[in-house]
Amino acid sequence: MIFRELVLQNFGPYLGRQVVNLSPETKGEMRPIVLLGGMNGGGKTTMMDAIRLAFYGQRAQCSTRGNLSYSDFLNQCVNRTVKGVEETAVELAFEHVYENKNVVYRIRRSWLKSDKNTKDKLEVSIDTWLNSALTKTWDEYIEDILPLGISNLFLFDGEQVKELAELESPPSQVVTAIQSLLGLELAERLADDLDILVNRKRKALASTEDLATLEEIEQKLEAKKIEYEAAKESIKPLQSQLKQAQKDFNQAQDRFVTEGGKIAAERSRLETKVQEINTKIDDCREQMREIAAGILPLTLITSLLAQVQIQAENEQERATAIASREVIEKRDRRLLEYLETISITTAKINKIKAFLEAEKSAIAANLDPNAKPWLQADPEAIETLTYLRDRDLPHQLNQLQDLQQQITALEEEMSATERQLQSAASPEEYQKLEKAVKVAQNRRNDAQIALEKSQQNIEKLGVIVEQTKKELKQFSEQNIDRKSDEHVIKSAAKVQETLKLFREKLTLKKLNKLEVEVTECFRYLLHKSDLVHRVAIDAETFRLSLYDPQGQRVPKHRLSAGEKQLLAIAFLWGLARVSGRHLPVAIDTPLGRLDSSHRNNLVERYFPAASMQVILLSTDTEIGETEYQQLKDLDAIARSYLLAYDPTSRQTTVEDGYFWDRVLAAKSS
Repeated sequence: MIFRELVLQNFGPYLGRQVVNLSPETKGEMRPIVLLGGMNGGGKTTMMDAIRLAFYGQRAQCSTRGNLSYSDFLNQCVNRTVKGVEETAVELAFEHVYENKNVVYRIRRSWLKSDKNTKDKLEVSIDTWLNSALTKTWDEYIEDILPLGISNLFLFDGEQVKELAELESPPSQVVTAIQSLLGLELAERLADDLDILVNRKRKALASTEDLATLEEIEQKLEAKKIEYEAAKESIKPLQSQLKQAQKDFNQAQDRFVTEGGKIAAERSRLETKVQEINTKIDDCREQMREIAAGILPLTLITSLLAQVQIQAENEQERATAIASREVIEKRDRRLLEYLETISITTAKINKIKAFLEAEKSAIAANLDPNAKPWLQADPEAIETLTYLRDRDLPHQLNQLQDLQQQITALEEEMSATERQLQSAASPEEYQKLEKAVKVAQNRRNDAQIALEKSQQNIEKLGVIVEQTKKELKQFSEQNIDRKSDEHVIKSAAKVQETLKLFREKLTLKKLNKLEVEVTECFRYLLHKSDLVHRVAIDAETFRLSLYDPQGQRVPKHRLSAGEKQLLAIAFLWGLARVSGRHLPVAIDTPLGRLDSSHRNNLVERYFPAASMQVILLSTDTEIGETEYQQLKDLDAIARSYLLAYDPTSRQTTVEDGYFWDRVLAAKSS
């Protein structure tokens, strides 16, 4: 089988009709890889769902369906901007053999969004001609080409590989797919068909009484079979619950480990910081109290101090004026007496007298005769008061303001720290984390117990079914088979025993071949020949066991996460090789969380050789510039596309070329 073309019309984020050529050839040369790049949420998984939906319709195991009915799921797949009259469709064209010649099948499923019951319309064409008969029987026909049970072994994603890598044994659905892929279910189906044939013959040969007993046993057997199958179905949600409970437990443990120590350390640091800030604030306030205990309170009477200083200066000036007036009067008398003794005219002496009288009057005018000194401050006190007002008080006020600013800054820092402390996890939060781990552990244990009880019930029902089969066989042998010489009845038991032996030998043969293939694939991918010499597979559970060159078992936990994923991929690869089915491989998120060395192994060794056609849906970080260049150097890429997602319109457009085409073109030029 080779995929040739995928058409998406108004499907998911793909608006309008968008055609993707998936042919693994270019310029006449076969190259296996078709690369589709897109960011997370850009439509990669939607494209994988489109392939599944085209093949299987209502039975498709699509990623976003969940518990939705098929009608609701179809409505959900319609592009958000599409109106009711516009059609939504997926088409898949692939090349396969039909009546001994290669033809191109085209499957088209289309539907219109409806509020009531949305139904899809299926059309299957061969070489452009609509085939009505094949359309009607498509669900049966596709099971011969690509059975639904094994489809996930060829159409898978990185997360599926990761989960498979972590499990000790493959889940039941994978076991069923493996049995189908290896052809092991054919013998069981033939044995069941023989049972039906023999029962019909027995009924035809039985008496009325024997027939009633036979029908009673058959009814009992049928009821137990139904109960057994129902129990097998009911175990699936329990397995999912256990898987989710285990995941929740792991997440709770991770939170406890990563956040628990951080909580304790962060809270301790913040509490210490709060204490330090409080100490600094107390120191500042103590300094303010010391300042306040000195002359600072005088700032409350600064206006009075100014008045005191003015009063003191005025009193000092008056005292100086009074003292200087007596001295001046004495000097004036001596001056006049002296003038009379020298040769100077009377007119000039009179002028001098007038001047001196004017000066005397001026001094007398500045002296308030009613003013009485009450402060009587000496010059030293006035100087002290001046120094106090001009220097000491302003200096202490500045100190006080600086301290106040420091306290304000510290209080703001305190508020911020306290907010951090409030938002930081408290000891109670630590206890909550611890409690969450215990709750998750209890839920996991409860789920484990419920699953084990269900498994025990299935085993018990299986025993009852087998016992009822034996009862039916014994009754038939004793009451019916002995009354008949019918060859079919006599030989059926021998054929069934032969089929049982055949199945056992076929299983061993297939598993031996599968072990060889898985070992070869794993060693080839791992590129470490000294780690694993042989991979053994359990015939019942398909559990993988690893052995080193000395024949000693290698515990699976010794493998790194990347090595476990390589083992899971080797298992899938080995299955595909042993099955003999030439089917395409489509991988969503192909490299997952692999480190660089394991990525290189997959890029160079697995992708080019996994199948004749390998469709990779990757982000720019998985298959980055280096990996893309590696694949180009290997001439492994037939076509590459970019799923360009517009977050504004929430639409995706398929464009030619991968993320790094322009970068590599610029480098080469």
